[in-house]
Amino acid sequence: MQEVVRRWWNGVWGRLTRRDVWLVREPHWTVMARVGNTESGKVLRSEFDTEPPALEMVIACCAPTPPASG
Repeated sequence: MQEVVRRWWNGVWGRLTRRDVWLVREPHWTVMARVGNTESGKVLRSEFDTEPPALEMVIACCAPTPPASG
């Protein structure tokens, strides 16, 4: 069962500058980050076995320059 543990948003409505980040437990930890809006935004999805590295990725995604999606 998927549980959204926490969600962050940078507070910007702009189509190119909006940033949403979710920390999800499924039972593994997943970080999903979207830069831009729902139609044109790029999504980064990373999975982790434990919470600490997932939170490190959340911090990186919330930084002024997010990690590149790959």
